[in-house]
Amino acid sequence: MFTALVSANIFLIGFLISGVLSDYKESERLPGDLACSLEAIVDECSILYEQKKSPAAKNCILHVHDLTESLIAWFHKQERTTAVMEKITGLNQFFLQFEPLTQANFIVRMKQEQNLIRRIITRIHTIRETDFNEGGYTIAEIITITLSVGLLFIQIDPFYESIFFIGFVSFILIYMLLLIKDLDNPFSHFDDTSLTQAVSLKPIVDLEYRLTELKAKIE
Repeated sequence: MFTALVSANIFLIGFLISGVLSDYKESERLPGDLACSLEAIVDECSILYEQKKSPAAKNCILHVHDLTESLIAWFHKQERTTAVMEKITGLNQFFLQFEPLTQANFIVRMKQEQNLIRRIITRIHTIRETDFNEGGYTIAEIITITLSVGLLFIQIDPFYESIFFIGFVSFILIYMLLLIKDLDNPFSHFDDTSLTQAVSLKPIVDLEYRLTELKAKIE
């Protein structure tokens, strides 16, 4: 019976880890996509500023720089999601000012990037705030605890070998549950107790550095 329970628990753990790994792999590319969309808007603004010295283009670059700083703070839960969304919506005022300065397709492209940024933020927020399968976690925890306690009452000879195998099986099952829970939130930059490394924010940090240099040039 214990063999069947161990097999069932391993199957359930495999189901849980396959689910969280798909979200984790998706999450690895989201910061890079976010940085690319922000920089695409900055590129268009830089062209306008270089060609026509438009104050609106300069202010838009400064706004994106401020948005990038807010995003880094948001990943560490130092900024609210609503505040970030408001700054994304705040790009609209600059797009309106660009109408007499550039072709419509350039503004359409920036609006598309703005919409993509909003989609990425919404997706990251959903992944960060939602557990993959709470019912599956509960069942796996109950089975793991039951097995770990029940194995202590099984008489296996020789004694020291039984202690080793019981401890090993219990350790693997408990560690896998903790690992799955940790992988379930790949954006745990705000949590210092996280067991594994969260997805890298280097693309956004690098973008913030480049925007700081650009800001120094245009001011």
